[in-house]
Amino acid sequence: MSILCRKPKLVRGLLRGEDGSSMIEMGLVVALFAAPLLLGTAEVAQIAYDAAEIQDAANAGAACGMTSSTLASSTATITAAAQADAPDFGTNLTVTPTTYWVCAASVTGTQYSSLTSATSACTGSNNAPLEFLQVKTSDAVTLPIHFSKLGASYTIQGVSVQEVEQ
Repeated sequence: MSILCRKPKLVRGLLRGEDGSSMIEMGLVVALFAAPLLLGTAEVAQIAYDAAEIQDAANAGAACGMTSSTLASSTATITAAAQADAPDFGTNLTVTPTTYWVCAASVTGTQYSSLTSATSACTGSNNAPLEFLQVKTSDAVTLPIHFSKLGASYTIQGVSVQEVEQ
């Protein structure tokens, strides 16, 4: 028998007795469990990527509008900035900018819808009204692979709040 025709000891050992069938069983089990795990990981990664992009779009819209009171009141400019920062969603991205005022002494306190209301409420020294811009972004994300127990689509939201520069 020539050297080329001989089977290595490892292969002969695996093909003999129970070892070979154990290897085949292990291959089948790994294939049956690894595929769903891999697909599930891809689903979660897609959701995480989309969530980061939608949150970044909210940050971009707020950063654009916070530079002045004029830009903070320009819904079209803020929407365009947010949608430009999320190219995977484009004009499908819902953008909702809102401006409000608070008193400097109580930033987490009452929110006022107009400067006039805030000015009359913010009395005392070092208690001037401060303008804030809140940008909410959202979109429905449809996953490429659908499992029966999980939803086919998810609504992902992002929120960013910035103080408007005076």
